[in-house]
Amino acid sequence: MNRLMINFFSAVVLMGTLYLPSGSAQTTSFKFDFGNGKTAKGYKQVLPEMQYSSEKGYGFLPGADLKASDRRGKDPLTTDFISSEKPFFFSVKVPEGNYNVTVTMGDEKGSSVQTIRVENRRLMIENAVTQYGRIDKKTFTVHVRTPDIAGSGEKVRLKPRELNYFHWDDQLTIEFNGKEPKISSVEIEKTDKPVSVFIAGNSTVVDQADEPYAAWGQMIPAFFQPEKVVIANYAESGETLKAFRGERRLAKVLSLIRAGDYLFIEFAHNDQKPGGNYLEPFTTYKQTVKEYIKAAREKGAFPILVTSMNRRNFDDDGKIINTLGDYPEAMRQTGREENVPVIDLNAMSKELYEAWGPETSLKAFVHFPANTFPGQTQKLEDNTHFTPYGAYELAKCIVEGIKTEVPGLSKYLRDTGTFNPAKPDSVDQWYWPLSPKVSATKPDGN
Repeated sequence: MNRLMINFFSAVVLMGTLYLPSGSAQTTSFKFDFGNGKTAKGYKQVLPEMQYSSEKGYGFLPGADLKASDRRGKDPLTTDFISSEKPFFFSVKVPEGNYNVTVTMGDEKGSSVQTIRVENRRLMIENAVTQYGRIDKKTFTVHVRTPDIAGSGEKVRLKPRELNYFHWDDQLTIEFNGKEPKISSVEIEKTDKPVSVFIAGNSTVVDQADEPYAAWGQMIPAFFQPEKVVIANYAESGETLKAFRGERRLAKVLSLIRAGDYLFIEFAHNDQKPGGNYLEPFTTYKQTVKEYIKAAREKGAFPILVTSMNRRNFDDDGKIINTLGDYPEAMRQTGREENVPVIDLNAMSKELYEAWGPETSLKAFVHFPANTFPGQTQKLEDNTHFTPYGAYELAKCIVEGIKTEVPGLSKYLRDTGTFNPAKPDSVDQWYWPLSPKVSATKPDGN
């Protein structure tokens, strides 16, 4: 199977899809020992030159110069590791499902710093530092998906650009990034225990594949306790309530969702536009949201409504101009009428943007001079889509909304303190090591 050929700043796509034949045995537990020292019992040794192939079922993706180090200590699992001065990707063929992933990191004769993301830059471990001589283990929980809709013989209708994504294939792809990542082992085990949080939405929510774009849905996993909750973000750029259903994305979610799971619903940016997917806020929009609510409840799941965040549109006094019309209010009304919790991201984002002001908010949205990124010959001026910093701050707003409106889910949040949208984190203290894949192409939707 061909995969995304990665170098530090660009990607060339030669991708296909491989499915195991019906009845084939599927491995759901994996143990990998990274490095050139002794191999721990029960683990597969992984050396720097081992590139991914579908036949082998695991390996590194091209693009980084990998180095193996062996400290010749007593424990074969922790005494050696693989590192790189560039981000590097390790991919494993796995069946669809949820997985607990445990990563051993550190250096018996040094320190390490690593940020770990999965699939389409989904944030799992944020800037984890191991002190000199220390070995740490971190666990996170990942949702892996394919386009197949179980029991129906149908597939999600993917857009052409999605064929290049890491999150629609038969692999779990892990990105090791940061100032000095040193990875000793990776353990992967299928799990049915976590509560699943499914997300239906558009480009303001999706796991954006390329720098410098990001959305809150790909940041939110880092805020939940591992092994308790897994985020299944099915949002896609350009989507509306009608298109999400018409492309069988909702059917895919409903094929997987279980009693006790959650379905977060956020749409408006594209639903308000003229055309075949247009929905009038207080009639067809509300009615379609109610159909989503009904479908989730029939599965025993909990629907959660999210009002769409504002666009970056300031008046002369530095106040946000509403460009979403009546859609946020229609979502609030639907919540009241259906007795469904509503996270009012629209209200929180107004407070957040006005706290930033017209100038600082440029750092939260995709505004960059020409030639900031390779292949970017024109300046980027996007007042809808977010940088990783902006997406992270919006994810913090969602977390605060969960604390207030969804107590059954809030008990699984990590203890990250309280966030006040009127007092956003300083962009100068924000750290996000760039992923290798960069694009100057604006996501669908506006």
